[in-house]
Amino acid sequence: MQTFGAIKKELLPQTAARKIFGLIRPEMTLVEAEFERQANSNVQVINYLGEYLRASGGKRVRPALLILASYAVGGKGSSEGVIRLATVMEMLHTATLVHDDIIDNADLRRSRASVNARFGNQAAVLMGDWLYMSAFETSLKERSLEILDILTRLTRKMTEGELIQLTMIGNADITEDQYFDILKRKTAFLFSGCCEIGAILGGANTVKQAALRDYGMNLGIAFQLADDLLDFTADEEALGKAAGVDLLEGKLTLPLIMLRNSDSTVKETLEEIMLEGVYRDSARTKIMDKLEEHETLENIRTVALSYSEGARKNLEVLTKTEYSFALDEIPNFVIDRNS
Repeated sequence: MQTFGAIKKELLPQTAARKIFGLIRPEMTLVEAEFERQANSNVQVINYLGEYLRASGGKRVRPALLILASYAVGGKGSSEGVIRLATVMEMLHTATLVHDDIIDNADLRRSRASVNARFGNQAAVLMGDWLYMSAFETSLKERSLEILDILTRLTRKMTEGELIQLTMIGNADITEDQYFDILKRKTAFLFSGCCEIGAILGGANTVKQAALRDYGMNLGIAFQLADDLLDFTADEEALGKAAGVDLLEGKLTLPLIMLRNSDSTVKETLEEIMLEGVYRDSARTKIMDKLEEHETLENIRTVALSYSEGARKNLEVLTKTEYSFALDEIPNFVIDRNS
């Protein structure tokens, strides 16, 4: 029998998600329709791949952030420009996932075969490129150099993050500073860009624009730290991909970096797993036992919560509305989600 605490913990992320996304359900429906329209092409293979990607779903956190940020500063989140740019952010995110899966030789994405596994690397590379170019073509309709500059900068940061991470594959000596540099480039800059562009479209002043930019950065860091925890704590069905896969791909995330710093005896095990690409014998159990012994996962959760709290503090300059309250709820949702 589950305790009340366990039930509450299990339901909280789902309840928060319903509350947050329910507030902007009509706008998110418009985003889905716009994504479908943008992924439409007179080239049949692009149509097919675009529909496969769109149907794969996802939490759509990034477009939701842009819409909520626009509303939170007094803008109209259902306007054509907001819906268009919210879709652009989801297209950019989708493009990065397609390319990431190729680099990582990933077979699964959101419990379905990844594009590269289903259609081959060549088609996946070209589809990712097509999504990037389509996203930028769509963003040009806004005729805003400020927004275009943000999109260009964050796309460059994401690409740099992927390249830097490639140089760190199999490196058991990666530092926390190097890890956070990669995290910010690959994940947090996109979150930050979503919130800042939403603020710009909503007509925010420079103070609120900067606050939402910083909110997105802190939220993005918390989101990725929660992802790192899920790689150890979530089951594969909920995760939508193989659990423990980061280490098999040669990536040391913050839990393992902190564990290595706390216990030098695990470094050799980590190196063997990254070299061989498999968990032999009881290697995974040993790592999980060590993580528990040193309370590493609890410590990572504490770090994630500190960034989550930082994000909430960034919102203090906003007028209290249902939309700013929704933004205030999102940090809790990203920390407590199970997928």
